[in-house]
Amino acid sequence: MRITLTSVVALLTATPAFAAGGGFSLANTDFVVALGLAVFIGILIYFKVPSLIGGMLDGRAESISTEIEEARKLREDAQTLLASYERKQKEVQEQADRIVAAAKQEANAAAAQARADLEVSVTRRLAAAEEQIESAQASAIKEVRDQAVLIAIAASRDIIGKQMTATDGNKLIDDGIAQVDAKLH
Repeated sequence: MRITLTSVVALLTATPAFAAGGGFSLANTDFVVALGLAVFIGILIYFKVPSLIGGMLDGRAESISTEIEEARKLREDAQTLLASYERKQKEVQEQADRIVAAAKQEANAAAAQARADLEVSVTRRLAAAEEQIESAQASAIKEVRDQAVLIAIAASRDIIGKQMTATDGNKLIDDGIAQVDAKLH
């Protein structure tokens, strides 16, 4: 410390003011400023301000280092969490794909079932229509036959009525009664 103080005093005393012959006069402003600076630096050194500032800077460096380490840990946690969410998102996407595939399969199966049901329904309706057509044909044939029988009876009545006499009619009635009597007894 003495060497430092001696160096400071030597530097202050070797000013151009001394070369001009001014000396140590308090009227010399350069000397007063230099002396104030030397006293201020001396006070700072006496109260160990440089070591206090160094300690504060070291403490700040340690706190910054701690904050950096915490930031690294937070970053690692965030990356782990991000990876977890990405994995979950991938699993959910795979599950959604499976659900969509299953829904497509079910839709295809339902469409196939609907086609089969439609074919059965069409076949059943065709069979019913054919039965109705056959029934209508049979009914039409029966009506035509009935109509033909009625026409034949009417024609026979007209022909028999014109050609038959009263004695022939009585004879036919008697023959008919005899036949019924023979069949009943």
